[in-house]
Amino acid sequence: MSLRRYVGDIGIVGYIVRLAILLVFAVYFVVPLVWLLFATSRDSANLNNIWFPLTFGSVDRLVQSWNDILNYQNGEMALWLGNSVRYAGLSLAGSLAVCIPAGYVLAIGRFPGRKLLLWLTLITMLLPISAMVLPMFLELNLVHLVNTQWAVILPAIFFPFGVYLSYVYYGTSLPRELVDAARVDGCSDLRVFWHIALPLAKPLLGLLAFISFNANWNNFFGPYVMLNDDTLYNLPVGINSVVAGTSALRPGFNPTPGAVSFQQADAAMAALFMIVPVAIVFVFSMRYVTSGAFTGGVKG
Repeated sequence: MSLRRYVGDIGIVGYIVRLAILLVFAVYFVVPLVWLLFATSRDSANLNNIWFPLTFGSVDRLVQSWNDILNYQNGEMALWLGNSVRYAGLSLAGSLAVCIPAGYVLAIGRFPGRKLLLWLTLITMLLPISAMVLPMFLELNLVHLVNTQWAVILPAIFFPFGVYLSYVYYGTSLPRELVDAARVDGCSDLRVFWHIALPLAKPLLGLLAFISFNANWNNFFGPYVMLNDDTLYNLPVGINSVVAGTSALRPGFNPTPGAVSFQQADAAMAALFMIVPVAIVFVFSMRYVTSGAFTGGVKG
């Protein structure tokens, strides 16, 4: 293959500049992940060596980090992992079941209060989660759901960004004439949505699924406020509690009585527990994520 095929119309200088920019971004995103992989195999002395940060330690240290994670507090880390899977999975299913129909109705329907609902969705989407936690806590406490799994799942089901993205998609990519023709043929609104609108939204489903799963998997602030039973923690809150109570991870602090034995390599392994599921979901949904990223960019 000739160089011209790679260079195209941008010229050799433009090709080199583009390649350099891509390499810079690759280094920026990949190097921390590589360091994290190697950190699970290195002891504390080697881990803090700034001259050789990207070196593999030993298989024994890697196996020990794995065993420390699995055996921590008689398997509590595995319990938190299971909680994270359950919270993220149920929140994902619930948010998709709410966002897609809500966005479709806002895009296709014409009813009183539609614009008000759109404005409220936008305002809620822009509000920081810290401003919404207290009202949600009071509401859930009123129905006695605080310190239960539903205190994490129910707030995550309401996903304003997903509703607005669905509204944009259906408003720009679903021909109104197609909906009208289906109604003339005798289809009810439910059948129009189920047989026409939903099958056309596969890129949207993939994109929303990834965004929702990623947000729910990494959700820290909500579970941190809503839960006080450590058996209900998800991974972010659980790992934070371990780090906060481990003197080995806080240089300069005096050891506290009863501090857990948790080394820096173990913390790196716990971080991999957080990252790997998101990477797996991204690999399987990458085709839909890349196509859904341009959702609504071109009118159908």
